[in-house]
Amino acid sequence: MEAKGSILMQRYELGKLLGQGTFAKVYHARNLETGISVAIKIIDKEKILKVGMIEQIKREISVMKLVRHPNIVQLYEVMATKTMIYFVLEYMKGGELFNKLAKGKLKEDAARKYFQQLVSGVEFCHSRGVYHRDLKLENILLDENGNLKISDFGLSAFAESKRQDGLLHTTCGTPAYVAPEVINRRGYDGCKADIWSCGVILFVLLSGYLPFHDSNLMEMYRKIGKAEFKCPHWVSPDARRLISKILDPNPNTRISISKIMENSWFKKGFQSNKVQFEYEKEGIFDADKAELTKPTNLNAFDIISLSAGFDLSGLFEGHQKKEFKFTSNQPAKNIISKFEDLAKRLKMKVTKKDGGLVKLEGSKEGRKGVLSIDAEVFEVAPDFHLIEMKKSNGDTLEYQKMMKKEIRPCLKDIVWTWQGDEPRMQKLQHVELQTSAVPQLEFQLP
Repeated sequence: MEAKGSILMQRYELGKLLGQGTFAKVYHARNLETGISVAIKIIDKEKILKVGMIEQIKREISVMKLVRHPNIVQLYEVMATKTMIYFVLEYMKGGELFNKLAKGKLKEDAARKYFQQLVSGVEFCHSRGVYHRDLKLENILLDENGNLKISDFGLSAFAESKRQDGLLHTTCGTPAYVAPEVINRRGYDGCKADIWSCGVILFVLLSGYLPFHDSNLMEMYRKIGKAEFKCPHWVSPDARRLISKILDPNPNTRISISKIMENSWFKKGFQSNKVQFEYEKEGIFDADKAELTKPTNLNAFDIISLSAGFDLSGLFEGHQKKEFKFTSNQPAKNIISKFEDLAKRLKMKVTKKDGGLVKLEGSKEGRKGVLSIDAEVFEVAPDFHLIEMKKSNGDTLEYQKMMKKEIRPCLKDIVWTWQGDEPRMQKLQHVELQTSAVPQLEFQLP
């Protein structure tokens, strides 16, 4: 493992150790270019391969790339070497919400604020077909402004993970926070199970202790199954009623998230997040490209790094890709002209910038603002270009749909191959690299 003060990937200076587990360590780090603080989770690849956790890691990355929201810890990027995988995450200066309760219960207004932010984040996850499945105080973090952020999606699941009965069947989570139907192992709705865990968290925020606790695990499960708990006298009647509706042992009658958000106790002082689309932007760690009057040149290392053989996103983000790359043997002016034609067809505003950057911007407001797409043209050789397209603003699902149904078919005349459509490096191997020092990179994932 890397030590404090070491430089990671020539981009981050590692700081103090923040925490560690069986397979990973988390460090505070500083982005050398921007000076911004981040948290870097360093995962030992050999250890996770031995225990068969590679699919879990892939899923965690896919989920975190999908759920960009002000109340969810942001994953900025993923990097790797031959032996390690690195998650570059939003740094949470405020630590765990659990630590806030070290002195006892919170005042009702403070508890309500955290609960509102928790439910907002969970509701967004569910709207994206993601179930967290391990919501607990230890996985709830606070930023430097005291805002709540949901973390640790290692046990999360996608909606499509359901079996034919429409339910999830993997028993997971932390016992004191787990819904009764998860314990019963008869299948469960991930959305309703997450709602139960939110209820446990609300109870703890208001009371200072867990609603279900017993030194005998089976006795604790019995209490959970029958929802045997009692709110302390200082919890207001309105809050008690809401908790009872959430901690309903019958998932079919348990309150829904939409109903929670309509509840009078919940709505007090609640401000709906209208800024969540900002978290769809990729801008924090995207360095400004050099201002050139022609496409940016790529050296040999750039070519290999952008290829499917080294790009972790191509391996991990199969669920919801946010950027697409393709190669073209057309001149740069023809490629840019094609994007201008595409913009007219899609009724999007087009802006050309130095460095081979073309910006496409929609005219209508979507779920999270106006859809914007950046297309950047890189010169590999005089007659060979690599084009990277990514969403810079707007709704991810809208972007995915447009890429599939409109953009890819329209660009077929200039595309040599889309990255991922052919075996790794097959096309790029045909390009003559104009360098005498091609880096010897070794990288492999199963």
